[in-house]
Amino acid sequence: MKLIFKVILCSLVITSFQPISIPNIQKAYAENDAPAYAKWGRLAMKTAKEKYPNAEIIDYLHIGREQKGKQVVEKFKLWIRENDTEFGLLIFIEFDPKTNQVKTIELKKSEH
Repeated sequence: MKLIFKVILCSLVITSFQPISIPNIQKAYAENDAPAYAKWGRLAMKTAKEKYPNAEIIDYLHIGREQKGKQVVEKFKLWIRENDTEFGLLIFIEFDPKTNQVKTIELKKSEH
């Protein structure tokens, strides 16, 4: 009986010292955890750089997603610095959610 108890105790002690690879699990989760709007955010920033090539994007905000009939509109606000001027740039990307084909991209400059 004492021998069985010692074997069980030893096996518990040995198995408790095996390394656990939790950081790998967290890393894999983080790599696949991009928000659904990330693709459209990259397009918004690319569009802003095309419109204002000498400007710097200093802030980025995803305002939200809106259903517009059969289309979807992703809304973003970028804060732009060009020369000594800063301004907000609203970008609305309308696309077909089934095909991800962009229908329109609208830019509106704002003071705030």
